[in-house]
Amino acid sequence: MSSVEYLGIDVGGTNVKMGIVDANSGKISNFYSHDTISWRQSGHFVERFGDAVALQLFSNKDVKKVGIGLPGMLSRDRTVPLEITAIPEINDIPLVDTLSKRFPGVEFFLENDANAAALGEYYFAEEKITENYIFITLGTGVGGAAIINKKIFTGGDGNAMEPGHIPSRHGRVLERNIGKKELLELAIERRNAYKGETHLPSDGEISTTGLVAAAAEGDELALQIWTEVGEILGEGLAALIKILDIKQVLIGGGLSASFDYIVPAVDKTLDYWLNPYYKNGLAIKRATLGNDAGLLGAASLCFE
Repeated sequence: MSSVEYLGIDVGGTNVKMGIVDANSGKISNFYSHDTISWRQSGHFVERFGDAVALQLFSNKDVKKVGIGLPGMLSRDRTVPLEITAIPEINDIPLVDTLSKRFPGVEFFLENDANAAALGEYYFAEEKITENYIFITLGTGVGGAAIINKKIFTGGDGNAMEPGHIPSRHGRVLERNIGKKELLELAIERRNAYKGETHLPSDGEISTTGLVAAAAEGDELALQIWTEVGEILGEGLAALIKILDIKQVLIGGGLSASFDYIVPAVDKTLDYWLNPYYKNGLAIKRATLGNDAGLLGAASLCFE
C-alpha cells in the first residue's frame, strides 16, 4: 500500500508553488512554480491556476485532496478569498466552489498562508512539537498564527492572528517597524549615526544577509540593530502570550536567519513583561520547515 499523497499549493504575490506531498514523510515531488504576475496579467488568474492544478491531478491520479495557502483574509467558512492584497482579482471569487465544480471528487481546503505554514510545523517538523503554539513569520511583513489543540485559531470571523498589524512603537504597526524594508531603513539610520568600527557599509546599501553576517562576526552595530528588532518583536509577543495563554513560540520566515541575534532581546523583553505563570514553560524556538513551509503547510490542511 503506497502512502497517502496530497497536493499542496503555496500562492504568493511573486510565485505560485505546488507539489505532491507524501503525508507520512513530507517528501515533495512533482514541484512546479509559476510567476504570479503573468497569470494576473492574462486576466484569467483562476483559470490558469486551475490549469496548473489539472496537470498535477492528471499525473497523480490518487490525489483526492488539495490544500491551498493564500496571502490574506478569507471567509469564515474558508471558501472565498476576501482581501488578497497581492492578487485582488480573486477577492470575492467563490474559489473552492469553482475548483470543486471543475474537479469533481477532489476536495479543496483554503487557508491563510501563515496559518497553513503554522499547521505544517505540527504535522511535518522533524521533532514533534506541542499542540499549542504561536507561530510568527518574519519576512517582507510580519505574519502569524496560533495553533490551539492542533487546530488553527481563526477567531470570531475567521481572520484572527495578524500580529504584523498590532500597534507598536513610533505610532506604527509592528510590521512597519520590523518588516524587511523598515528593518533596512532602521539599519541605514543607525549606521549614519554610528561613530565606532563596523562592517556595515555607509553608502546606504545594507542588506539583511549583510546584517546577519556582521552580527555573526560580533559587529557591535549589527548586534545593536538586531537587539532593537528583538525588543520590538518581544513587546508584541508579550501581548500575544498573555492574550492567548500559549507559552511556545515558533519563529519562521525569510528573516529568521537572524534568530540567534534577535532572541536574547526577545527573552529579555518577555522577562520584563511576563509574570512567573507565563514564564513557566516559555520557549522561543526556530521554525524548522524553511523554504518548504508554505507548500507543506498547504498540504497539512488536508489532514483535517
